[in-house]
Amino acid sequence: MRRCPRLLTLTAVVLSSVLLTAQPAPRTSPLIPQEPTPNLGQLKTRLIAYHDCQRIHGCYTPEVNRQSSLAIAYLQRRVAKAKHGEKLALVLDIDETSLSNWGEEIQDDFGYIAKDWNDWVDKKQAPAIEGTLRLYNDAVKHGVSVFFITGRPQSQEAATAENLKAAGYHDWAGLALRGPHPLTQKVAEYKSGERAKIVAAGYRIILNMGDQMSDLNGNPQAEFSVKLPNPFYYIP
Repeated sequence: MRRCPRLLTLTAVVLSSVLLTAQPAPRTSPLIPQEPTPNLGQLKTRLIAYHDCQRIHGCYTPEVNRQSSLAIAYLQRRVAKAKHGEKLALVLDIDETSLSNWGEEIQDDFGYIAKDWNDWVDKKQAPAIEGTLRLYNDAVKHGVSVFFITGRPQSQEAATAENLKAAGYHDWAGLALRGPHPLTQKVAEYKSGERAKIVAAGYRIILNMGDQMSDLNGNPQAEFSVKLPNPFYYIP
């Protein structure tokens, strides 16, 4: 029996239509895994936007200035109530508290490369964080002794002192850098131990400012502690 070509063609079209209709519809969105943290590249972009004050991501410098202004206000109130002969002290951290290392952080894409960091310290070019410099100058003006306590090693003492002076810090009462220590010693233990030496010398620490909680934790505590913002790195 001879088959009609037109009938065969029509049958093929109908079958193709049925097969296409029977296939599941394609997904309109991709399968996404459950990643443990936000995307690192996106976080770095947000950090840069925050530092550079692109408003959608907040603004670093005004937040630093706000905290510094609160510290200055407390210092002035406390000085006004000081007893005769009382030795008042202000304690400051250095990195991201008194000096900014933003240039080095950007250079190494927020990573820590020891050689790059040491080269940066040796250049002695870190600028002052302006809010902290205002606090420092106000403390000196009111006769409050200023002590720097930093986690930098003692081998960098000369470069650190020169950088502080170049950035506008002068006439401090003490500069403590971290010497050889047990691997188990935490930063807060070292820094609180240095504060204990200041207290033992007869000072009353009225104010302590740092960018990490490890700058502020431990005993003895200051009468008033202020943390500056630092989402760029973390020191436990």
